[in-house]
Amino acid sequence: MLGLMQNWPLLVSKLIEHADKFHGKSEIVTLTVEGGTHRYTWSDCHVRSKKVAQALHRMGVGEGDIIGTLAWNTYRHVELWYGISGMGAVAHTINPRLFKDQLIYIANHAEDKVLFLDTSFVPIIEAVADELPNIEAYIFMTDEEHMPETTLKNVYCYETLVEAEDGNYSWPELDENLASGLCYTSGTTGNPKGVLYSHRSNFLHTLVSLGADALGATAKDVFFPVVPMFHANAWGVPYCAAAVGCKLALAGPHFDGETLQKFIEDEGVSLTAAVPTVWLALLAYLQSTGKGVGDLKRVVIGGSAAPRSMIQSFEDDYGVEVCHAWGMTETSPLGSVGVMTRETATWPKEKQLDIKCKQGRPVLGVEMEILDDDGNALPHDGKAFGHLVVRGPWVVKEYMKAEGGDIIDENGWFDTGDVSTLDELGFMQITDRSKDVIKSGGEWISSIELENAAVGHPDVAEAGVIGIFHPKWNERPLLILVLNEGATLDKDSIIKCLEKSVAKWWLPDDIITVDELPHTATGKILKMELREMYKDYKFPNA
Repeated sequence: MLGLMQNWPLLVSKLIEHADKFHGKSEIVTLTVEGGTHRYTWSDCHVRSKKVAQALHRMGVGEGDIIGTLAWNTYRHVELWYGISGMGAVAHTINPRLFKDQLIYIANHAEDKVLFLDTSFVPIIEAVADELPNIEAYIFMTDEEHMPETTLKNVYCYETLVEAEDGNYSWPELDENLASGLCYTSGTTGNPKGVLYSHRSNFLHTLVSLGADALGATAKDVFFPVVPMFHANAWGVPYCAAAVGCKLALAGPHFDGETLQKFIEDEGVSLTAAVPTVWLALLAYLQSTGKGVGDLKRVVIGGSAAPRSMIQSFEDDYGVEVCHAWGMTETSPLGSVGVMTRETATWPKEKQLDIKCKQGRPVLGVEMEILDDDGNALPHDGKAFGHLVVRGPWVVKEYMKAEGGDIIDENGWFDTGDVSTLDELGFMQITDRSKDVIKSGGEWISSIELENAAVGHPDVAEAGVIGIFHPKWNERPLLILVLNEGATLDKDSIIKCLEKSVAKWWLPDDIITVDELPHTATGKILKMELREMYKDYKFPNA
């Protein structure tokens, strides 16, 4: 027997409609690319999103067409998300930090028909435009006053296109299973893979993300996603902000500690989200200036493991709750969030910090397991390491154009490529990427735990750990450090710091320093390049 409830399609356009009807005066504030601050409301955003859809229709864009964006976190980018998806096309956010060949591959593989871009990125596209045959038009996300000179053909001004429309447009009633967004991940082997989100998956992801045991945004919040909209949909924050109608703060191309601190304080930011490198820069600025963070109550950290010292500093020095989260492009991205339970909230502070360093418990809708090399489930004891697999209604089932073949097993599990533990309370901790774990004498050493322990030393700015061949143990860890300005390497001091956090047999067999570490386009340490750089390295006593 079927239920007798209305079949109301779960569409992205429903989110912006809700924000307009019930939170229309709530504000969206942007530090713009052109300079200065732009303010308007969710109602303004809704009207302009409709104008985007009208302009695209006029340009010949139809249902299923893929529209690229190369843009910072701005009010115009939010309009594009809703305008493109709402009309039935697909919003494809492109990471401008990609290497040239990756950018060309992604735009061509997606078959982007139109490309919207902030003026910051015009030189990047001019350099590759001859290799992008599918793009019919380039739309610069600015006004006529700030239109740059360009060698690109078929160029339009965003504001001119939008203002030519009247906004008298009704969102179509689409099939909720239609594609609404597209992101590419470089976390797989070979070429980047396309993850094609549906209206339904984004809507469900939004509902769960808003839970108190997840991101927990409410209409009272000022939500500031520092994580870019081209990184796994900014963790869905622009959708969440519309769903509850909270004030949305967007910093455009500005990521320095001074600007972030001032923006957080001036705009009354209460909730924010970013990767650890952003927070390390902000903390460094706060510590050097003695400034504060205003009304900030909660920081959500994801993208890579947060160092214990950073979590402790936010909570002890600034009274800000730190919430560790985990996800990936393939999980839309929210998979788990580290909110305290009734039990863990009563624990001593140091023990609570142990939990906060983990990546949290699976949110409703995401199932999670750890498996051994033979596919057998491992115990949830917080000790057994296994391959982390997930499944759920906003987890990828295949990559765009079936690249990579079958990516889920017969039980529907998607292998994340992470090595993790799960404890008795359901808290998951990433111990490494499966390709980065160090296999020493038949046991596994977590490069991530070593890196986070090393960053806890006052002289260390950044740390990378890779496995180096060892004639007896197969692999042993090499610790590669970037030191703070003016610091010199004191290996004994580093080792003493590490001994407080890791087992003695995990300690690196050598420590070296470099001026900088290589990073991926998403800001993570590029272990593949480190391994290539040090492939001939030999430990002093091996």
